[in-house]
Amino acid sequence: MAGIRTTNTREDREAVVDLSERQAQITELLRKDGFLSVEALSARFSVSTQTIRRDLNTLCDHGLARRRHGGIEKPAETGNIAYQSRKILAQRAKRAIAREVARHVPDNVSVAFSIGTTPAVVAGALMRHDGLRIFTNNLHIALLACANPTFKVHVAGGAVRNSDCDVLGPGLASFLSSYLFEFGIYGVAGVDEDGTLLDFHEDEVRARQLIHANSRTTFLVLDDTKFGRVAHVRGGRIDQATRIFCNARPPKRIMSLIDASDAELVVCNEAMR
Repeated sequence: MAGIRTTNTREDREAVVDLSERQAQITELLRKDGFLSVEALSARFSVSTQTIRRDLNTLCDHGLARRRHGGIEKPAETGNIAYQSRKILAQRAKRAIAREVARHVPDNVSVAFSIGTTPAVVAGALMRHDGLRIFTNNLHIALLACANPTFKVHVAGGAVRNSDCDVLGPGLASFLSSYLFEFGIYGVAGVDEDGTLLDFHEDEVRARQLIHANSRTTFLVLDDTKFGRVAHVRGGRIDQATRIFCNARPPKRIMSLIDASDAELVVCNEAMR
């Protein structure tokens, strides 16, 4: 089976390993269910319990799960997991979101992208567009956008954060405040039950808020695992975006906030390929 790359979050350096498709699916199931037993996974994937235990050992060794008697549980989230590890989570949801966002972005417009794996997947879905002017502080997105010869790509200057290949710091405010973007596309680490947007670093919040403030139309892109996810830096609210793209309806309390605002929720169908 095709491998999916991830990194060992327990090391200061990023030692790259391969996750199988089954291991990636187990990781997504764990994000939703919180606990998975060896026996249930063995039955679900029609493989031996020994094979499942090897899969679970791999996930635990790389910070994606925590051992518990009879299976695994979600690890305690004291910080964000590595970028390459986040890429494997909620892949179908991210692709569905990206396809839908692409329908809402015309050719020949300016688009600002925040950091994050979901904005990066959205950028990939825009690669068949023409004449986009891309502004970003994420090098993954910038390099991807450069593959389209009709795009003009602008990147923030400054020190690069090695783990995520993004640029944060004092120069970012000047870069993002110098333009009025037609579309601003940003993700988020988590959404509190009162609709507050959460991230893990002050600079990440600042970058997201600058994109929001300097865009005519703003798209918040997130999968449903972000609702209730713990992160400690507050900044902005879910109902301030022009449109919210998600693979499922938010919890009832958050949905009531969206209904009472001018924001539009776009539920993206994962089943469509």
